Parts: sequence; C-alpha cells; structure tokens
Amino acid sequence: MSGTASSFAAQLTAWQSRTERELARRLPSPDHSPQRLHAAMRYAVLGGGKRVRPVLTYATGTALGLPLESLDGAACAVEFIHAYSLAHDDLPAMDDDDLRRGQPTCHKAFDEATAILAGDALQVLAFEGLAKDPTLPKDPAIRLRLIEILSHCSGTQGMAGGQALDLAAEGRDASLAEVTQMHIWKTGALIRASVTMAAACVPALSPKLAADLEKFADAIGLAFQIQDDLLDIEGDPKLLGKKVGADEALAKPTYPAVAGMDAARVRVRELHTEALSHLQDLGPRAQPLRDVSEWLVFRRQ
Repeated sequence: MSGTASSFAAQLTAWQSRTERELARRLPSPDHSPQRLHAAMRYAVLGGGKRVRPVLTYATGTALGLPLESLDGAACAVEFIHAYSLAHDDLPAMDDDDLRRGQPTCHKAFDEATAILAGDALQVLAFEGLAKDPTLPKDPAIRLRLIEILSHCSGTQGMAGGQALDLAAEGRDASLAEVTQMHIWKTGALIRASVTMAAACVPALSPKLAADLEKFADAIGLAFQIQDDLLDIEGDPKLLGKKVGADEALAKPTYPAVAGMDAARVRVRELHTEALSHLQDLGPRAQPLRDVSEWLVFRRQ
C-alpha cells in the first residue's frame, strides 16, 4: 500500500470510528422506555456499514477547514435518515430483504411493526438533531438551511421519491433516463445532502464553490449507485454482507441491466472524472474528497 493510500485508509478509519461514537451518543438508551423501540433503533443504526454519508460530510468539512466537532450533528443526521430508509426498504412491502450488513434485517431481528416505528423515530431524531445539536453552528439561518437541505433530499424529489420510482419500475422495461433519475433521487440525494450540509456550515462560502461541491456530489452519487448495481451482479456476498442478484430477482431495471455491463463500468469512470473536475478551485485542499471519490467508485463491497 502506498503512503498516500495508507494515509487515506487511516483517515477513513478515523472518520468511521468517529461516526460510530457520535451515533451511539445520540441514540436513546435501550434501558429507557420504550425499551424495545430504542433497542431496534440502535440495532438499525449501529449494525456496521461503510458510513459513506458521514464520511463525505467529514471529508467536505475537512477540505473547507472546518473542525470535525462542528460537523458531528450533520453527519449523524444524514446517517439517521439513511438508516431509517434501510429499515423501511428491507420490509416485505418493499424489497423484502432478510440480511443487511451480514446481519438479520431490523424487521427480522424484531418485527415489522417495530421496524416501521424505529424508522419513523430515526427520521424524527435526525431533524431534532439539526435543530438542537450543540455541535452545529449557532446561527439560526444555518440551522434552518441544514433542515431545508436534508428534508428536501429525503422527500419526494429525493430519497423517498426515488424509492417510489424504484417500486413502480419493478417488472417493467424502463429507459436509461428513467433509471438515471431513479438513482439520482434514491441514492444520489442523500449523497448530495452529505456534502452540501457541510458546505452550508461555512457562512462565507462562495456561491461558485458551493455549486461546484454540489455538482461533485451529484456525479459521485450516481457513480456510487451504478457501482452498487454492478456489485449486485458480480460482487462477493461475503464482502457485501447481503445476497447478490436481488435486483434481478425483483426484476428491477438497473443501470447495467438497461445499458449493459461494459457501458455501466465506463459510465462509473466518466462520472468519477467529472466529479474530480468540480474540485479544481479547491486545489490541494480537495484531496480528502478526491480520496473518498476513488474509494466509493472503485470499491468491491
């Protein structure tokens, strides 16, 4: 492993460890009533994972010169939304998955009703954190902007809307444009929120740099999902912590299913190059984001 790669691996581990600690601090104790619901919330959030979204928040903040402690609230909020979406997506009414990160899904470990309530409570906890978390900037305008970003990226023009498109597309042919839109909303929106919330914590950030960071996030979000589609076909279940072939079993029109495997691989690399092109104005300060982009796009799990 090269020195640069080794340095990023250490940085990534530090960000992921910080994420685990801060998430655990903000989740309600399973010793407090309602105990079963609190236990399910902790199970849904603390079951491992790459922590892609908090890592992007920390990487963006690092590139912009923000102290990590000022980003903890935003990093946890976006991960709570992601965890809630997974608890709901895994339900029989949606993707009907039994495994998540190598462990039984929330509704399998508890029950369907508790998994639904855990997701509901995690969503509320995310926005409560943006309103009250003491680590975030005190400026009410920044707090409001953070709530605006995360709510929009979680809603019908974001993650929830993308999931609705995904469900509606099962079992039918879809165009590449439709699949791309689904990916941009379902996965890309929270990726964008992870970056743009960190940027919103810098009051004097130039509009051009803010726009460039959003374009970076959009490119890497789409690349991340296309790579996920590829791994569902050719990935190692032991590395992924879940079954492969789930998209095909549900007759989902994924990017490689519509465009072909080779075209999907090419598109991932194009998007990676595009993402990096939007970081030029940051110069050397953008290295954390360049490293994260490389990690996400060329991952095998």
